Amino acid sequence: MSEPVQGNAGIIVPDVGYLQKVRQICDRAGCLMMLDEVQTGIGHTGKMFAYQHEDIVPDVLCLAKALGNGIPIGACLVRGAATGLIQPGQHGSTLGGNPFAARVAFTVLETVEQEKLLTQTAEVGDYLLKGLHQALMSHPMVTSIRGKGLMIAVELDRLAADIRLIGLEAGLVFNVTAQRVIRLLPPLVLTIEEADILIDRLVTCLKKFSPV
Repeated sequence: MSEPVQGNAGIIVPDVGYLQKVRQICDRAGCLMMLDEVQTGIGHTGKMFAYQHEDIVPDVLCLAKALGNGIPIGACLVRGAATGLIQPGQHGSTLGGNPFAARVAFTVLETVEQEKLLTQTAEVGDYLLKGLHQALMSHPMVTSIRGKGLMIAVELDRLAADIRLIGLEAGLVFNVTAQRVIRLLPPLVLTIEEADILIDRLVTCLKKFSPV
């Protein structure tokens, strides 16, 4: 069981071909390949599901968060050998299906497709990543800038929890994971113009956090 992109660990993007190797190992060993796409799922990497970048299919797929666009919902999709392993009554669910949440999830998927948000996410994410590289990679505190789609990390050379408050003052909401990684997870509707604003404000945050 793994995340296609590790979110809370600091947006750790595996090398191309990694998931294909995992799929091959699972097939040889007769193991289920289970992917946690609670953060990556529903478009945040530029594909509906992050595993689609590798042209493989998992046996179990876990989803939540973006699936409900803020409405609590969780989903576990299974196929093949995983089908039927859990029978009714064997497992409960805090955020299980109900008509309202199911309707919301259907509308989310419909909107992502109709408004071509996957294409927008891929294009704006690439623009944002390149813009952050140009603006920040020479900054003495910045050690790494990485990401996929609109899952982007700016890693610093020091503990950075306090920069979150500077971000709020600048009108930016982001988290700091792994103690020194600024984790950016903007919504799929982010535009190029808004990406420029994000870059400018993050540059300002770093200057205030540690004047150079």
